[in-house]
Parts: sequence; structure tokens; C-alpha cells
Amino acid sequence: MTKSGVRVRIAPSPTGEPHVGTAYIALFNYLFAKKHGGEFILRIEDTDATRSTPEFEQKVLDALKWCGLQWKEGPDIGGPYGPYRQSDRKDIYTPYGQELLEKGHAFRCFCTPERLTEMREAQRAAGKPPKYDGLCLTLKAEEVTTRVAAGEASVIRMKIPAEGSCDFTDGVYGDVSIPWDSVDMQVLIKADGMPTYHMANVIDDHLMKITHVARGEEWLASVPKHILLYRYFGWEQPVFMHLSLMRNADKSKLSKRKNPTSISYYSALGYIPEALMNFLGLFFVQIAEGEELLTMDELSEKFDPENLSKAGAIFDIQKLDWLNGRWIREKLSEEEFRTRVLDWAMENERLQAGLRLSQSRISKLGELPDLAGFLLKSDLGLDGAAFAKIKSTPDEILEILNTVQPELESIVEWNVENIEAKLRAVADNMGKKLKVVVAPLFVAVSGSSRSLPLFDSMAILGRSVVRQRLKLASQAVASLVGPKN
Repeated sequence: MTKSGVRVRIAPSPTGEPHVGTAYIALFNYLFAKKHGGEFILRIEDTDATRSTPEFEQKVLDALKWCGLQWKEGPDIGGPYGPYRQSDRKDIYTPYGQELLEKGHAFRCFCTPERLTEMREAQRAAGKPPKYDGLCLTLKAEEVTTRVAAGEASVIRMKIPAEGSCDFTDGVYGDVSIPWDSVDMQVLIKADGMPTYHMANVIDDHLMKITHVARGEEWLASVPKHILLYRYFGWEQPVFMHLSLMRNADKSKLSKRKNPTSISYYSALGYIPEALMNFLGLFFVQIAEGEELLTMDELSEKFDPENLSKAGAIFDIQKLDWLNGRWIREKLSEEEFRTRVLDWAMENERLQAGLRLSQSRISKLGELPDLAGFLLKSDLGLDGAAFAKIKSTPDEILEILNTVQPELESIVEWNVENIEAKLRAVADNMGKKLKVVVAPLFVAVSGSSRSLPLFDSMAILGRSVVRQRLKLASQAVASLVGPKN
């Protein structure tokens, strides 16, 4: 245990590309630990077995390391309170579920998914918020025992007080009061024996001696469930701090459908990690004009968790660009700049793979920039005219681009084989030849109709860059499509 006793954690779910919002929350926890001489740990919350993958877990670790964040304990380095991956802790949670049943704080629920769906639909139709109606709450012990012995599937749900409110003090929002009748009887242990997020989160935070839980404001409404579990177990609860969500300039929630949100996108475009952390860290400090350029140590010194804004952190890409430019010009020596450029070009073997594909396609080295330069560009600068040579109409091109984008999102492991298989399936489903589908994708991804092989290029560029290029291509082609009658 540290001198201060402060222990904080970042606990991402490996269900997709690591989000800049994860870096934002992680940075707050990291600075909080540094400020108080405490410890910062990493835990992987992979209770969602259907969406969590080893590939995404590795991406989380790589992205947070790229950001310059260092943890004292984690799934990659171990520690005294491991394992640090929830799927490896499954057997730890079962006795706690049983304890809550025995104490009368939880109950077995046998409701089928079909019944729950019908219940929620009826509640919505009646204008009520959907939540469990308590059908199994009053089952007699003998009936429960008989149904469990017969092998009937069941989950464990928590009991919620019938009246009053949950009152607590949040480190950002101050005094908060949430009525119990708005809190759902949360499933704690699923039918397969795995805990839900809420159950595992509380147990892990307790066993790992977490003193302060800092996370996004979207979890504020879940605090009553967590506080109740701490009370049911007789444990001391941590200090809760809920940080305002990162938002776009129009105050809408930062999401990949609107803007690039993956940490990998910003590293691929040549943003340097110190600048990104500097940008995110400015949300947590009070500074005068002219003091914006701050290292991690300087952010730690100025870090002020007592004066956080509830207004929302605006992800201003122009400010990030400005900071990144200043870091490149003012903070890097000529030698450091050269090293950064080479490291960036070879990130994820981008340059090596591009050269390998280019060698058989050029007669002079000077042809390389035109053939493979798109692999290193931050913006292709596409407009509608770029698609003029494609035989399909603008309407058909737009249909292809808009159909392909969500299909690519469903690829679990991003590689050449899976990309090719997915695009072939899209072509079949659309009733089009593959070459008709890939023609506009060539332009969207490379900016040219003559380029390196498409599937390989998409694999090299990475999911987040391809996503953004297809989105920008859709916008360019949409400008050619007339309004619908």
C-alpha cells in the first residue's frame, strides 16, 4: 500500500478500438495517483464475452502505453491483487452472489428473455421507464430450490429498497440524491455464472483496495446500485468522481459515427502522444493564457481535482492540431524529430508493408510517393470529382459506400483475409460484381484508381483510418447526388 493509501484504476472493456475517452479517464486517474503519491492500476473488464477479444485487449494495452501512461499493476505485469482480467476471476464472484442470496439481499429470477422483452415493451407503451417488475421477488424458498434442482436457468438479481433515496457526495457533482424507485433490480450473476459489470466492478474494486473511483458521468446513475452492494457486503465504499463526457463542438456526444474517436487514428495520422495527453490534461488544470504547453510532470503539478468543470470537455480538433504543431516545433530536437518521423512511418509495419507491395509495381523509386504515399497521408482531400472515372452512378457509389461501412465494423479481427471475405459477401448481397464494389473503395481509401491492392491497403491503414476515409468519401459523393423527390 502507498504512503497516501490512494489507489485508482482504469478498467476498459476490450470490445472495440480504444477510444480517446478512455485515454481521458485514464489520464485523470494517472494524474490523481501522481498528485497523491498513490498507485494507478489497469484492470480489463471483459465480462461481455460475446464482444471482448484478445485483439482488442492488446490494442487497449498498446494504446495506453503509446499515451505514455504507466500502471503499477495490470494483466500484462501482474501484481498482488490479481488476476487483473475479469474473465480470469470468474470463480471469485460466485461465493459473493451466494452470500447475497443467503443474507436476503438478492433473489433468483427465472424470467425468460422473451418475458422480459414483453414486459419492457409494455412498460414503454405505458410511458414508463423499463425496469424489472419484481415477478420472482416473492417466490417461496421451496419453489426456488425445486426449480434450481430441476436445472431451470436463472439469474441472481439484487433487491432494491422500496422507498426513500440514495444520497451520496460525488467528487465532481457534489451532493446527489437518486430515488430508489428509479433504480432497477440489477442482474448480478448471469445464467452462465459470469457476473455483470456492476457486480464484478464492486467486488474487484474492494478486493483491489481501490480508494477513489473516477469514471465518466454516464455511470452516475449506477452509483446507487454500487453503494447498495457495498452496504450489503459491509464494505467501506470508495470516493466516487464522475467526469463530464467528452463532446463535439456542438455539445453532442463524441462518437465514431461523427468524428474519429480511436486513439489508433490519432497515432496513425502523426499526432504525438505528448501533445494528445497535453490536450486532454488541459481539462483538469487551471492555467493562464500562454501556459498551454505542458509535459506530463507539469500537468501533474497543476492538476486540480477540486475544481473540475461539469460543463463538458469539448474535443476541439483545431486546438489539438495547434498543440501538436507546437510540440513538434518547440519540444523536439532535430534528432528527436527525425526519430519520431521514422518510428511513426514504421508503426504497425506500415512502411515495410507498403514497400513490400510496391516493389513489383514500380520501375523507378520516384514513383513510390504517387503509388504508396496514401499510406502516410493524414487527409486525401477527396471531392466528388475524384470518383468521376468510376462507371457506376453517384447514387450507386453512395449506396456501395454506405453499405460497406457498417459491414466492415462487424469484422472482429482486422486482417486481409477477413476484409476480403467481408467485401465479397457485401458484393454478393448487393447482387454486384466484386470489381464494381471495390472500384469506389480504391478511390476512397487511396485517393486514386491506380493503387496498391485494396484489401492489403485497408489492413495496413487500420480500421479507424479506413472508417474515416470511407465517411469522408461518402460526404464527397453525396455532394454529387441530387435531392430525392
